[in-house]
Order: sequence, then C-alpha cells, then structure tokens
Amino acid sequence: MLKPKLFTTLKNYTREQFIKDSFAGIVVGIVALPLSIAFAIASGVSPEKGLITAVVGGFLISALGGSRVAIGGPTGAFVVIIYGIVQQYGLNGLMIATIMAGIILIILGVSGFGSTIKFIPHPIIVGFTSGIAVIIFSSQIKDFFGLQMGNVPSEFFDKWKEFALNFSNFNFYALAISSASLLIIIFLQKFYHKIPAPIFVIIISTFVVQYFQLPVETIGSRFGKISSMIPSPTMPLFDFEIIKNLLRPATTIAILAGIESLLACVVADGMIGSKHRSNMELVAQGVANIASPLFGGIPATTAIVRTATNIRSGGRTPIAGIIHSITLLLIMLLFGRWASLIPLSTLAAILVIVAYNMSEWKTFLSLMRSPRSDVIVLITTFFLTVVVDLVVAIEIGMVLAVFLFMKRMSEVTNIGIVTRELKDGEEVEDSNATENNLIPKGVEVFEINGPFFFGAVEKFKEVMNYVEDLPKVRIIRMRNVNAIDATGLHTIREVFHSSKKQGCQIILSEVHSQPVFAFTKSGIFDEIGEANFHGNFDDALTRAKEVLSLGKIK
Repeated sequence: MLKPKLFTTLKNYTREQFIKDSFAGIVVGIVALPLSIAFAIASGVSPEKGLITAVVGGFLISALGGSRVAIGGPTGAFVVIIYGIVQQYGLNGLMIATIMAGIILIILGVSGFGSTIKFIPHPIIVGFTSGIAVIIFSSQIKDFFGLQMGNVPSEFFDKWKEFALNFSNFNFYALAISSASLLIIIFLQKFYHKIPAPIFVIIISTFVVQYFQLPVETIGSRFGKISSMIPSPTMPLFDFEIIKNLLRPATTIAILAGIESLLACVVADGMIGSKHRSNMELVAQGVANIASPLFGGIPATTAIVRTATNIRSGGRTPIAGIIHSITLLLIMLLFGRWASLIPLSTLAAILVIVAYNMSEWKTFLSLMRSPRSDVIVLITTFFLTVVVDLVVAIEIGMVLAVFLFMKRMSEVTNIGIVTRELKDGEEVEDSNATENNLIPKGVEVFEINGPFFFGAVEKFKEVMNYVEDLPKVRIIRMRNVNAIDATGLHTIREVFHSSKKQGCQIILSEVHSQPVFAFTKSGIFDEIGEANFHGNFDDALTRAKEVLSLGKIK
C-alpha cells in the first residue's frame, strides 16, 4: 500500500508522544551531525553536502516513508560508489547518478518490488558490506596518523603502498587526538550509552586543538569554511553519453539504498513490534534521492544506527525523523561556521568505529562455515569490492549465486519423487504422515518442502508469523529439504532465538545429511541442542511432550 506511515500515525497522535518524538529527534540530530560530515569527507565531497543530505533526504524519508521510525541521511554504504563517481565524472555526474537512482527506486516501489529486494542472498550482503568497511578503514589511515603525503591513490594496494612509504612522516599530535577520540568513543559506547559519543569527542578534541594551537589539520584548513546555508535547487547538465555510462553506478546506488533501508526497517520492526510498508519506503527513498542532489546533497538512505538511536530515545512516529532534520538545519544555520574547526583526525576515529561496526566480522566468520558455494560467493563479493569495484562485486556476486544455486538444485533433484507424483491413482501409504499421529495441544507442526534457500525464507517467515497464539512447541519437519544455504541457516537461527525469547521451543525433525552437516558446521546444531534434532517424527513428538511436561524450554 503506497501510503506514508506519517498519515497513519497522525490519526491518534498525542501531546505526550510529540514530546517523546521531539526529544528523540533532537538526540538523533546531534548524533547525525558528525556522521554526516564524516561520510561526506570520506566520499570525496565537501562536508556541508553530508549535512544537506541529512536535512533534505532525511526529511523526505521520514515524511513519505513506510516506517514509523526510520531515520535517513548519508551512510557508509555509499562511500565507495560516491568516491568512484566523483573521481571519474565529477559532481555533475554524481548528481545525475543519484537522480537516476531515485527514479529507479520509485519504479521499484510503484511496481511492488519492495519485498523482492529481500531475496538478495545473505553472503552477498555481508560480502560487500565487509568490503566497504575495509575500504572506509583504509581511507582514514592518512588522517588518523596525520601522514604528511599528497593525494591518496584510489587503488587499494597502491594506497597501502603509499601509506607504508610515508608512515615515518606521521603527525604525533594528530595520532594522539585520533587515538584518544577512539578510546573515548569505545568507553562511552560501552558504559554510557546515553551520551552521544561522536559529538562529545568532537567538542573536546576541537577545544583542545584550538586552545593549545596544536598543528593538526582541520576541516577548515583542507576544505575552507563550511557553508551555513542550503543552496537554491539547481539542475545538473544532462548528457546522454554520461547517462549511459552512469546507468550501472546508478543502479548500484539504488540497490544499496533499497537493501540498507529495508534491512533497517526490518530491524526497527523487531524493536518496536510494528510492520513497515516496503514499497512505500522505496518510493520515499527515490524521492529523497531525486531531491537531495538538487540542493547539493549526495545519495541518502535509512541508517540503521540512527534509526536504533531514535527508537531507544523514545521516537515512535515519523515526526521524530522530521525533527531530526530540523535540528540539523538549525545547527547548520547557527553553528555551521564552527564546524570548520573540527580536527580531521577526530573524524577519522569516528569512521574507524563505523568501519568496525560495518565489518560484521563475526557474521563473516560464521558464514565461512556455510556450504562451500556460499563461501565462494562471500569471498568473491568481498574481494571484488575491496580490490576492483563495488558495482562489479554486486553484479558478479549475484550471477555467481544464481549459477551455484542452479548447480546445487541439479545435484539434489530427486527424480523418484517426481515419478511418484505423476502416477495418477496410486497412493503411497505414509506411516509418518502428520494425520496419523496425535498432536498434543500446545504443539504446532510446520513442514518445509523443497530446498531451503534464499528465495524461500520470506515465505517461511510469513508462515511462522501467521499464528494468533504462539504455541509452546514448534516442530519443523524437514524430510523434503535436501539442501539449505547460508540464508536458510541464518533464518533458522533467527526463528530459534526469537521463539526462545517468547517461550517457544523449536524442534527439527527428519533432517537430511546436507542440512545436518550445514547446521553442525555453522554452530546452529549446538545452539539449538542435540535433544531438539530428531531423525523421525515420532521421536520429535516425544521430545515435544517432554518439553510440555517440563513447562520450560531448553
């Protein structure tokens, strides 16, 4: 349904909720300030472009989006692709690519492709996300150590070669500021969550650098004064040849915006118990990415960290996101000139933390224990993102995933089953059929038929959630599941943990050898427990009765 959540939430809006939304919006606006500046600089554009993106793009994403609590703006996912476009086509090319991406997103949303984007395999998402994290980290080495060197090469290995050659020319004061900022952020995020760590270290480090007149490079010394005004909208100079060349990068921006925004919405739904409108969210992302570059901004999407901060601060309607944008606008108008005093080493420390959080190294390592085909997709996507190009990485990752999936399906196809189904009039007695067993009250039985892969998990989630009263025990029969991939494993793990939190025990029945091997290698077998894996349905029922008699899950 293409109806913004704002219209829905305003029907029963109260003064108390407005106060909560206002507080949350101000907090998120303060948190977004240093991140917006840092992402802009890392992308190879001037700092104010990040603020403009958060103000214009963030406002439109909240006002028109399909989520109650989504907060939009510039994110780390765009850093690599923006930097590449600016280096090759300039700011005019970036404007064109962003507008094209916005148009693509609107088409996807209007066409109802919101749920389809979720089918992108988990290894591809983790692969390019971890690759982007490595690139962001690499791009901050110069400022983190204050290296006295010229322009940093764009190629990954050339970049690190230059770092090694110039490492002896590091700036002690810059390194001290960045290291102290890094330690303070880590400490505050671990022990004092309510203090916005990035803005805190920016205030402290800026004061120290200015008071003691430390020889540390600042935003002003590199970029000049930051504009405290949002410019009037301007149209880019369109050229058919540039449009043709930018089609692939624009599509990548659209895919990244769609993936990140919908993933953020799914996370937010889990935190507040709501349900977003994925197609409306894509349309809002599209409008935001058309408007943002017209005012001098860069690509925008929903940011998971800022969305989570909004929720934890009490925001529950799009009003909080709108106030976040207004807060940033006021800061930009009133205090924009002071932003030029911020040390670049402090922003480097903030982006190192962002890169670490983006890396998902624990997830990356767990995926390395997935079936070999998923590991190949993961490593290929990661390597191509870091060494070659993000556009190429996503394209080859998707193609590789499709081909390996088809290979896997051809290996597990059971011709005997097809033959049995085609024998009209012949009925095979199944002693293990559900109807031949008495199912106790409080137990529900689910069955997966066919390979459990990335294209099937959304349907599985829908079926699992389509329950009015959650049972005490869920038996998942997998007698017809001959293969499972990393996305299927990830989904089973998610369902197990969410069910456990709600007091529901998951029992897996009749699991074949390939899924058992995958469960064991990924660590899910140990998480669910050997007692909840059974070779036949009778044993699974016996275990279910045992759980019911104990009155608790294990």
